[in-house]
This record gives sequence, C-alpha cells and structure tokens, in this order.
Amino acid sequence: MVKNLKWLGAAFEAFLGIPLLGGLFIIGMGYSPLGFMFVYHVIVLILSFSRLSRFSYGAAVGIAASVLGFIPFVGMMLHWAAAITLAIDAATTPRRVAHVERDDEAF
Repeated sequence: MVKNLKWLGAAFEAFLGIPLLGGLFIIGMGYSPLGFMFVYHVIVLILSFSRLSRFSYGAAVGIAASVLGFIPFVGMMLHWAAAITLAIDAATTPRRVAHVERDDEAF
C-alpha cells in the first residue's frame, strides 16, 4: 500500500512540475493543491514509519515542495525533485515487510 501511495505521489508531483501547466493548475485552484499534497506527503511519511519502519525521503522532499511551491521557479524545480525522489523511493520500497514474531519466553 505504501509503495503504491509513493508512486501516486510521484505522478502528482510530476504533473505539478510541468512548466506553465502545473503552475496554472496550482494558481487556478487557489493554491489548494499545495495544501493537499502537504497533507498527502505527511500521511505517506507516517505510514512509511509505522508500516515499514523506514524514513521516506520522497515524502520529505514532497513536503518541502508543498511548503515552497508557491515560489514560481523554485516550486517547479522542487516538484521535479519530489517526483524523482518519490519514484526512486517507491522503486526501492519493499512490497511487503516480513513480520518477525518474538518469543519472549525463550529469553
């Protein structure tokens, strides 16, 4: 599930990073896509910690892109960086994590 959310986030960020089109979409929607993506990346980061016990660099870069995305060229570059980082993060995320059960009585 977390892997799929990272791929979806990479697609969203790639769309927002398209020159002119992404900026027009963000401005036309009253900057609400930046708020939505901020919440989305926070949720992905929390799920990555809780389910996979690993830090999501893609979600962290996505949070930075959402916070600074209103700056015209800086925002576009950050959306590109977030899309690339999320794609790499998704590609290296395992589909399932093997849960190891401990037998406390053995110790």
